[in-house]
Amino acid sequence: MIERYTLPEMGRVWSEQHKYELWCKVETLVLEAHARAGVVPADCVEPVRQAPPPTPEAVAEVEKVTQHDVIAFLTAWADNTTPREAAAYVHHGMTSSDLLDTALALQLVEATDILLDKATELVAVLRDHALEHRRTLRVGRTHGIHGEPDVWGHRVADFAFAMARSRDRLRRARESVGVMAISGAVGTYSNIDPAVEAYVAEKLGLRQADVSTQVIMRDGIAEWVSALAIIATVCEAVALEIRHGQRTEVRELWEPFGKGQKGSSAMPHKKNPILCERICGLARVVRAQIVPVMEGIPLWHERDISHSSVERIALPDAAIATDYLLHLTTRVMRGLVVDADRMRQNLEATGGLIYSSAVLLELLKTNMSREDAYALTQAAAMETWNTGRPFRETLREQAAAAGKQLDEERLDEIFRPERYVERLDGVFERLEKLA
Repeated sequence: MIERYTLPEMGRVWSEQHKYELWCKVETLVLEAHARAGVVPADCVEPVRQAPPPTPEAVAEVEKVTQHDVIAFLTAWADNTTPREAAAYVHHGMTSSDLLDTALALQLVEATDILLDKATELVAVLRDHALEHRRTLRVGRTHGIHGEPDVWGHRVADFAFAMARSRDRLRRARESVGVMAISGAVGTYSNIDPAVEAYVAEKLGLRQADVSTQVIMRDGIAEWVSALAIIATVCEAVALEIRHGQRTEVRELWEPFGKGQKGSSAMPHKKNPILCERICGLARVVRAQIVPVMEGIPLWHERDISHSSVERIALPDAAIATDYLLHLTTRVMRGLVVDADRMRQNLEATGGLIYSSAVLLELLKTNMSREDAYALTQAAAMETWNTGRPFRETLREQAAAAGKQLDEERLDEIFRPERYVERLDGVFERLEKLA
């Protein structure tokens, strides 16, 4: 992921230097387990533990010759070990995937914990915003067309619950990726005791793979990327709603616009929803990683490395982009401007047409058939669309023509938008308990 969208904490998790630090940690624990079992000399452990991790530059220089990243790492690390002979027992009985998959599990867990904290923060921001606007009336739209009265907090509550569910999916996915294996070539423990794997797993706080045929099956990683993609897409749903609300014709919502910010190089009046457009764009990047990662599940026999090149790109990109999306969506929601007056104006813009469904149900109480009641209501509505006259007036005319007398007190209640607020109390009671 490019630096523009990489936040420091998540960037460090996926840095080459941190990767080699984790590789050193895994290899040292394996060496320690061997020494405890008397398989390797006990005095080789401390020199290896004290050897600083090799730099990415040092590893890259060796890899130019070896064309093998793990061997290059082991060689460069051995160069930092004093005495160098102690490094001879590093990687004893292991295969490359033991190191790579176990260290990757640590990276995935670290990245997940960062994401979980930010997702929880966003849930709280969405929840609080929705509760603040539990009585802010707006028009609800279906197919982009005015439907019925709604409440802005109701819309945001849906986002809050969706993000909470997405966070909980990621918590479950954390269990699926926190899996390690130290089982040797072909995964049969032929040159390494299973007790070594158990020791390392306990020290790292990871779970031993149920089965490892050298490579840990990638279904858990595919689940993790899918969980990230859902989080990213919920962020996009929030951003898309705000983008619609900021359109000139709507003007109900405004993403934060800072002092000195410029909206357009050519049109000085512009306040464009650039943050929300960025969210929508980057969500595509996260979703795009699902299929390549999922295709790493089927591999040739016990091992090939067709998954490796994909994961070097897809996993950091998915994590870094999701981290940035959570950060940016939280920022937008914290600074979101809600124009309640404009929402009310838009609510009333169609002259009462948004009450047509309630009118239809009221007509049914006069013993009209549903077909006749629908026809009457639609005729009045079309008259309002065509002439701009209030729907209540055209409704009276159509009802009179049909020989029906409408109860004006009932119409007062039907055309009172506040009643829609009262019906949503249960939603906000549930929202108050959301954590």
